[in-house]
This record gives sequence, C-alpha cells and structure tokens, in this order.
Amino acid sequence: MSDIIKLLEKNGLVFAFLVVGVIMYISYFISKKIARSRIPGAAIAISIGLVIAYFGGENGLASIPAFSGMAILGGSMLRDFSIVSTALGASFTEIKKTGMVGLLSLVIGTVVAFILGGSIAYLMGYHDAKSIATIGAGACTFIVGPVTGSAVGASSDVIAISIAIGVIKSILVTISTSFLAKPLGINNPQTAMIFGGLVGSTSGVSAGLAATDPKLVPYGALTATFHTAMGCLLCPSILYFIVHYMIG
Repeated sequence: MSDIIKLLEKNGLVFAFLVVGVIMYISYFISKKIARSRIPGAAIAISIGLVIAYFGGENGLASIPAFSGMAILGGSMLRDFSIVSTALGASFTEIKKTGMVGLLSLVIGTVVAFILGGSIAYLMGYHDAKSIATIGAGACTFIVGPVTGSAVGASSDVIAISIAIGVIKSILVTISTSFLAKPLGINNPQTAMIFGGLVGSTSGVSAGLAATDPKLVPYGALTATFHTAMGCLLCPSILYFIVHYMIG
C-alpha cells in the first residue's frame, strides 16, 4: 500500500485527472440517466467535489498525499484555461453583430445578480461587507464567489454558501432555458449571446442552450464566460467597495 501511495504522489497530476474524470463520468451519467438532463452534470460534479472536500484537510482533498495533484489541477491557471476554452467554436463575425448590446448585457447581468445575491446574504443575517460581497458574487457564478471571497478575506463557510448559490443558479438556468427560449426569442447567435451575458453561469447556459439548439451553445457560453470574467473584475473591487461604503 505504501508503494502505491508513493506512486500516486509521484504522479499526482495524472492521478488527479483520473479522479476528476471518474467524477465527471459519474456526474454526467446521473445527469443523463437519473435527472434526465434537467440538472447539469457540471453542477452534480461540483456538489460531489464539495462533499469530498469536506472530508479533506485544510486544502481539501489535496491535503491527503495521494491526492496532492489536486492542488495543481484545481489551481487558478487550469481553472482560467477551462473557462476561456468554452468560447471554442464561436464565429467572430457573429460576435461583432451583437455590439454594445452584448457588452451592456454583461454589465447589467453582473450588477443585478450581485444585488440579488447581496440582498439574500443580508436577509440571511450577514451584515458585513465581505460576506455580502462574496455571496453576491456567488449569485453571478459559482466561480466568482470563491474568487471574490478569497480576495476580500471572507470566511470559508461564506465562500461555501457563495458556491452553493451559484450551483443552484446553474440548475435553475438549465431547467428554465428551454422553456424561456421561444418566448424570449433565443433562436440566433445574437440573442444567445445577450442571454448568456445577462444570465451568466456557463454550465447552466451551455446545458440549457444544448437542449434548445446545440448551435447556439458556443455563443451563449462565450458571453457567459465573459460574465464570469466581468464578475471577477467588478465584485472584489468596485462592487465590494460600494457595499463597504454603504454598510460602513
């Protein structure tokens, strides 16, 4: 057993890919066969990851020597790479057609989600700027929440709440998109991009648009990714300072 552990430590990143691959396979199997694609596989995978992290140490599962590769795989570099990769397949010509409306949708979507999430945090009894900003950021996406929480120094339980809110939002977006697509006219790349910018949640938008029209997925995912980037830029800085000024 000790030899196996040494082998896993030596090849930590490779083993981390294997573990994540197994988790993703199980998650998407549950999503497709049990949840009938109403809950995105990514949201299930994140939930499983949170449960596993609970049994880890200070650094989650990476605290266990055999799973040390998780620290690299779950680091900011590969995280940002995976976010940017969702834009693959989008046509730049179609992107330019959206113009200022697409940019405006990003700003509005980020600010509105932050306000709603911050209001929920306040009603939950969190009256400090760090907690309100972190949970508000989580309402943007489950990536913006922990990024903001780490930047402003929020507690781990608040960061966990921000991730949970983001996951719930992802599930709601996945379920509701196919129903809202026709009334909202989400049937072309431009409206898909505006929708992705307003709603955010790359996994939710991607899954929802896949159930509506797979050709729209790259466009919605593109602006949803920018929504995440916009949240990571605004939430721990301008929006946090506004909340800090208002709370005192």
